[in-house]
Amino acid sequence: MCYTTATTGLPKGVIYTQRSIYLHSLMISLHDVLSISERDVILPVVPMFHVLAWGIPFAATWLGAKLVMPGRVLTPEAICTLFQQERVTISAGVPTIWMGLYQHLEGGARYELDNLRHIISGGSAISKELIKAFEKKYGLTILHAYGMTETSPLVLSAPLKSYMENWEEGRKYAARAKQGLLVPGLEMKIINSEGEEVAWDGKEMGELCVKGPWIAGAYYKEPGRSAENVKDGWLHTNDIVTVDEEGYLLIQDRAKDLIKSGGEWISSVDLEMTIMGHPDIAEAAVIAMPHAKWVERPMACVVLNEMARGKIQEAEILAYLQDKVAKFWLPDKVIFLEEIPKTSVGKFNKKLLRETYAEQD
Repeated sequence: MCYTTATTGLPKGVIYTQRSIYLHSLMISLHDVLSISERDVILPVVPMFHVLAWGIPFAATWLGAKLVMPGRVLTPEAICTLFQQERVTISAGVPTIWMGLYQHLEGGARYELDNLRHIISGGSAISKELIKAFEKKYGLTILHAYGMTETSPLVLSAPLKSYMENWEEGRKYAARAKQGLLVPGLEMKIINSEGEEVAWDGKEMGELCVKGPWIAGAYYKEPGRSAENVKDGWLHTNDIVTVDEEGYLLIQDRAKDLIKSGGEWISSVDLEMTIMGHPDIAEAAVIAMPHAKWVERPMACVVLNEMARGKIQEAEILAYLQDKVAKFWLPDKVIFLEEIPKTSVGKFNKKLLRETYAEQD
């Protein structure tokens, strides 16, 4: 079992089987998924309690790959030192880890990282600007992926298809910033509030539902909550997505984090990624704040890069967004923080942000 880091109520125990872990390990080792082999040295910068370190320890042990455990010190310096000393070829972690590592490298730190084939980023979205910067400046490839505790965890990964290598650069990075394609062995459907499947046009939003041999069918001693999430064999993820013509999914938001303003939806994730495209912004989290007329409006919580602190104001961020998002997406308020609070697995703690700031005028 592995317990979810639930943001409301009590955590839920997800039940796995030997068969589900075996099949999941086989799947993530495929070349077009995580591409794990006996030759690899793998450092999962993700705790074992976070979806069993994404299933990587099982696959690594089975195949005979060397597994490097990072220990308690997860500073960018410690991680880069391990990369260099152990000649790591694959690493995995949440975007906040890679944001910190990028800032460390930008500060002038230098390491021998030629062995690193790719960095797997999951848990929350990572911007195309950061993917591009890692590759262009440091020769490091980011592989975007998506999953959840109930799915063992991997559901999507975002390698490019062969013919997409000929696309122009901006289009390729846009595809790689999506959560990706459904992995082999699973089925999916994306449904609207009426239960109808949405169009594969990259625009129409719906809830992602999945089924397959490593998708959990129940929570430990929780029949009521199990029935809420698993219906007719389909796990309802509560993640709102779009899917494009190529089959690449983009997570728009958790259902509870979508902002409904004047009857229109605003994706907090999409807005965060756009804000973090600004060269002076290290982190950004967007939450809903109550509004008398529009019901909800977005508020951006922003952490500036060290060199920009005290030099960037709200007006400059809004001006940066002006031609990048719809006018009604522009945040009503931008607040500057020293650090955005994180959960135990390194995700932005939006629940805490809402409790702390959402009632501000």
